[in-house]
Amino acid sequence: MSNEENKVTEEELDQIIEEAEKVEAAAQEAEAELEEIGDEKDAKIAQLEAALLSSETKVKDQQDAVLRSKAEVENMRRRTEQEIDKARKYALNKFAEELLPVIDNLERAIQAADAEHEVVKPILEGVELTHKTFVDAVSKFGLKEINPEGEAFNPEFHQAMSIQESPDHESNTVMFVMQKGYELNGRVVRPAMVMVAK
Repeated sequence: MSNEENKVTEEELDQIIEEAEKVEAAAQEAEAELEEIGDEKDAKIAQLEAALLSSETKVKDQQDAVLRSKAEVENMRRRTEQEIDKARKYALNKFAEELLPVIDNLERAIQAADAEHEVVKPILEGVELTHKTFVDAVSKFGLKEINPEGEAFNPEFHQAMSIQESPDHESNTVMFVMQKGYELNGRVVRPAMVMVAK
């Protein structure tokens, strides 16, 4: 081999080395770009994951708020229904209080009438029928009589007017009812006025 051939070979070799260096530089540059792109992708992925987590949290909070609102509306509806039901049941309370003296007076008239007199008999029958009709009418609306004679004294339904000793009655028992009490749908309109055994 001559020097010239060696020279060409050296030139070719230099060219190959130069090209190899260029390729290596390009590869390093590409690798750097890929790393940069990878870093950008990782950053973008992290950003998207954070946004997703934030959105999921917001959705969960909103779902909880919706559930709480539904429960609150349901509770309000239930309370309103109960209040309406109570209003219906006890709307007649004042009216019933005003009717009680009428019932009392009819009962007094029946007790005071002398059933033996022929003249009084038809009037007494009329008053008894009126009393029965009247009591039946008010009982349709939930008004019930409280007549506790012989029962144990209950301060929720009875009002003790006097306490007396009695050998015929047990202690704390209603001996005598001075005035009947009444309740409307389970609520006392007027307690029974009673005499209680000591």
